[in-house]
Amino acid sequence: MIGVGVIGASGWAAGSHLPALAGLPEYRIAAVATTRRESAEHVAARFGAPAAFADAAELIGHPGVDLVVVSVRAPLHAELIRAALAAGKHVLSEWPLTVGADEAGELARAASAAGVAHAVCLQGHHSPDVRFVADLVAEGRLGRLESAVLVASGGPLGGAAIAPELAWGTEPAGGNTVLTIMGGHFVTTLERLAGPLTELSARLPRLYDEVEVTGTGRTVPNRVPGQVLLHGTLDGGATASVTVHGSAAPPDGFLVKLAGSRAVLTATAPRPGTYLHWTDWDIRIDGKPVEVPDSYRTVPFHPKDGPVANIAALYRDLAAALAEGRDPHPDFHAAARHHRLLAAVERAAGHGGKEEIS
Repeated sequence: MIGVGVIGASGWAAGSHLPALAGLPEYRIAAVATTRRESAEHVAARFGAPAAFADAAELIGHPGVDLVVVSVRAPLHAELIRAALAAGKHVLSEWPLTVGADEAGELARAASAAGVAHAVCLQGHHSPDVRFVADLVAEGRLGRLESAVLVASGGPLGGAAIAPELAWGTEPAGGNTVLTIMGGHFVTTLERLAGPLTELSARLPRLYDEVEVTGTGRTVPNRVPGQVLLHGTLDGGATASVTVHGSAAPPDGFLVKLAGSRAVLTATAPRPGTYLHWTDWDIRIDGKPVEVPDSYRTVPFHPKDGPVANIAALYRDLAAALAEGRDPHPDFHAAARHHRLLAAVERAAGHGGKEEIS
């Protein structure tokens, strides 16, 4: 079994990574770390971890930890990842890998040089619905792909108000924006379906110079976009159009439309309040429902239950990669390429022209 240590265990990881790991026989939760020992001990007791730390360095050095999971704010990722690599540990980082494309590239090169497995949590790659639709496209079920459209809510980021626990994300250095988080997950999921973008143009409207911090009666300056508008060309010649609209409310659904020379596939949310990289999809070809075969569901969770299922599928692929001696996917190099893509979006929005994606 692979011993896992989770840094940032009392936040997002408590409702996603830790339940996923607890449900997979390939893993054992060896240690958890938070900024306070009390909270770390609480999480350890909840998930049966034998060790709890208030110092991430102690977790990284723990002999029972083979894989370090970094699930803290993006600006803190790089330091923790480098420490884990120096200790010879495998690393799984939450998305975004870091807060800039240059540093993402440096981390990818460092991970390769360390000779360990490295992966990033872009769990849309492992969604059974996404993999099924990607196979339909690759097999020519739609004919030649001509266009790909994605419209989705980025809430609760990007709106006129923001929750107190998210208010730090109104500064670009936080790396927690509609572009970096929601746009990052959504665009990489679209590329998984339809192929990589080769060029793009973009707009990043910022509708609010200040936003209300919900329930506090105060406002904070806002220096990040609230909308992502992207048009581009995919490898193979199809066009792509992406709209991510910010909101103070939870997400209200999504639409994916893949138009081919023989058929049109649409995918929508079967229920409100979730994101396309978390949930199962209502898939239709030319208006007729299509079911995802059970063979695509490889973990003891269902995507209708939230993000745990697709994160578990990512962990299962990582375990298989370690057993087979191959690279997991998406790895740090895939993450670095995605950071470069988002940087191209920002440049295109700045100068109003096109950017090529290598």
